[in-house]
Amino acid sequence: MDGKWEVGNVGTMTIERLTEWGNANDARELAELLMACVEGGASIGFLAPMKKEEAEEYWAKVGGELSAGNRVLLVVREEETRRIVGAAQLVCETKPNGRHRAEVQKVMVLPSHRRRGIAARLMGAIERTAAERGVWLLFLDTSDSHAGARAFYGALGYVYVGGIPGYATDTRGVPEQNAIFYKTLARGA
Repeated sequence: MDGKWEVGNVGTMTIERLTEWGNANDARELAELLMACVEGGASIGFLAPMKKEEAEEYWAKVGGELSAGNRVLLVVREEETRRIVGAAQLVCETKPNGRHRAEVQKVMVLPSHRRRGIAARLMGAIERTAAERGVWLLFLDTSDSHAGARAFYGALGYVYVGGIPGYATDTRGVPEQNAIFYKTLARGA
């Protein structure tokens, strides 16, 4: 989907779309990715410490939604080991008046692989996937307390539109404001 590219000292990476659920190895690696990101403080909807069963249940739910076609799951794999080191989701609106928009969800990269451009590659692949589906408006939200996330999405051309105080709790259960972003993609690209 996104070709192969070298990532510093961690090797060659590829991005692929998972279209069906059932690979036990992928399920295990996605659960490990989610738990590692939550433990690392990622604002992705879960509290630390995260139980393995909770992570497995989340991914089983996502996997069940893939065949419906409105949820897309992209994963980044190390080329040599085929290990999943990152993931992102695109959830397309199904209502007739909103089929031009989709939500970007759960952009994750293993803490050991961060700051190497993997998340930016994932976001590029998400945007191309959206455009291929005729989606031209993307939106997402993250924690407003993570300056790195705000800077990251801003650098990718996402526009910060504000946040809601106390919208969600951080991984320790402390209420915090979210940061809402959107990006308009070129139509017909």
